[in-house]
Amino acid sequence: MNSSSHDFVTVDMRGMKAALVVRARADRVSVSVLVRGAVARDLELPGPADPHTATPPDAASESTTVKLSIRLTPTEAEQLVAGARAAGLSRGAYLAGLVTNVPVLLGGCSRADHLAMLIASSAELSTLSRNLHHLTSLLRQGSIRAAQEYREMLDTVAQDVREHLKLASAVLADLRPRRGAPTARQPRS
Repeated sequence: MNSSSHDFVTVDMRGMKAALVVRARADRVSVSVLVRGAVARDLELPGPADPHTATPPDAASESTTVKLSIRLTPTEAEQLVAGARAAGLSRGAYLAGLVTNVPVLLGGCSRADHLAMLIASSAELSTLSRNLHHLTSLLRQGSIRAAQEYREMLDTVAQDVREHLKLASAVLADLRPRRGAPTARQPRS
């Protein structure tokens, strides 16, 4: 798939190899991908996609992984790479998410968009919290007239919190593998 020639460098890791391998396994990428990303960041070069992006929930909980070779057409390989990049995941983590039916990966929606919605809703909830704190301060000071400006906010606070919780639960559910997702096929008898 990659027609460019490879440039190889041998580096004495001076005792860091074990930690490097552990990190690469945790990120579900090769050691080379992890090192290229670190070098690109250190040299401030546009490099490969960030190998430190999150993996689907439960993916990192596997204590052992298996290297798998698959054959894809060039178009399928490009789609796999594009999908992984759009999801902010390594190809292995993206493929594992597809296999375990992570809804956000299956639905064609952007994982980043889901997380952005959750962040925006949390920010609104944070603003609501600050407003309630300010209202409490005004009431303690006896500034009833100033506190009345918050009346409309108080009328909708319960609904706002319910909407945030509903959104948060939906986003988190879409980022997790579905229950009963196939993890290993049982041989047929």
